[in-house]
Amino acid sequence: MDSPTEQVPATAPDPLVGATLDGRYRIEGLIGRGGMAAVYRAADLALGRHVAVKVFSSATEGIDDADRRRSETALLASLTHPALVTLFDAANDPETHREFLVMELVEGPDLREVLRSGPIPGADATRMLADLAEGLHVIHSRGIVHRDVKPANVLLASAHLPTRRWHAKLADFGIARLLDESRLTATGRIIGTPGYLSPEQVRGEPVGSSADIYSLGLLMLEALTGEQPFPGPALESASARLVRDPVIPAALGAEWVGLLTAMSAREPSARPSALDVALAAQSLDAPAGRPTTEQTLLLPATTPAAGAPNAFADDDTRITTVPAHSGDDATAATRVLPAAAPSGIGEVDPAPGPRRMPRWLAPAAIAGVLLAVLAVLVPSLIGGLGGAGDASGSGTEPSPTPMPSVPGDLGTHLQQLEEAVSE
Repeated sequence: MDSPTEQVPATAPDPLVGATLDGRYRIEGLIGRGGMAAVYRAADLALGRHVAVKVFSSATEGIDDADRRRSETALLASLTHPALVTLFDAANDPETHREFLVMELVEGPDLREVLRSGPIPGADATRMLADLAEGLHVIHSRGIVHRDVKPANVLLASAHLPTRRWHAKLADFGIARLLDESRLTATGRIIGTPGYLSPEQVRGEPVGSSADIYSLGLLMLEALTGEQPFPGPALESASARLVRDPVIPAALGAEWVGLLTAMSAREPSARPSALDVALAAQSLDAPAGRPTTEQTLLLPATTPAAGAPNAFADDDTRITTVPAHSGDDATAATRVLPAAAPSGIGEVDPAPGPRRMPRWLAPAAIAGVLLAVLAVLVPSLIGGLGGAGDASGSGTEPSPTPMPSVPGDLGTHLQQLEEAVSE
């Protein structure tokens, strides 16, 4: 099911509660409501099971073309994986003329709810990262870019093992395709949430699978620290990532720092693929005491579909070496934002063959070592300067440098973004 942005009481009055959509799905109660749709618990009268039904607002268009809807639904429904919320159906109710999706009902909280209580343990984080990266690898290999990876779209189904709390499931993948991306881009609109947009999404550039990796990196950093990497109002949060990288604490360890640094690189081609991340997550979850050696993993090469951007389009082979040991709320509802340029769907298809070491790995390892050194040197330097600060009588920290104005098309796009999220 889709995890709504705003939880509401189940007894809240709603005209759809009690109605039967398309003669099959009886709406039993409202689960929550977001910016584009409301999610309901419903009974599937044909199969005798409970499902989640996401009903789009009357102003949302795109899945009213029956032939295209059947084609896209068949594609998305074929993507079965434990880390993906299964899509069962997509339809247009003939009585209410409302478009809706029918999905697997996941009994459990979303990650956003869990993070309200603070960061999650490292063991849970590594398993979650492995789950989500593997799920993204599956959808990327079929030419689908999620575009809105955020805590509210990560559902946590209860696990039945004492060593594991949840199974993470990614919701809302393929929404851009179901809503007809060509129609969205023709009207200058883009799907995304300001707090987790990639830099290329902020700039209104074509979007490929690496955008999901960036968003996943911000999500995991928040899960480990309990703090949003780019907090603040929507425009401030979105524009900040154009001029700086997220702060990744050295206390997370060199392996986590290296991986998160690579995932959140501002240049899309410098980010690892979802498969690279999933394999790296397995080494992060290695038991303590494992020898500090390295194992070379031969990964299948990736080739882009015709006309689709690919982070490794200029790499014919690649080998990855992975260590074998161990205002506006930025989390607000999914919003439809104006874009300065059309956004396309990029895809990465697996193909056999060895690959060279990805460009992200070497700088990521160097960054990890530098951060470890800085963690030792900076406190002593600050201590040496502390006396001067105290002597001056100033105990306050310097205020952050204000964001500079941005000229040209980028400035225009950011202004459009601000206007859209403030409506």
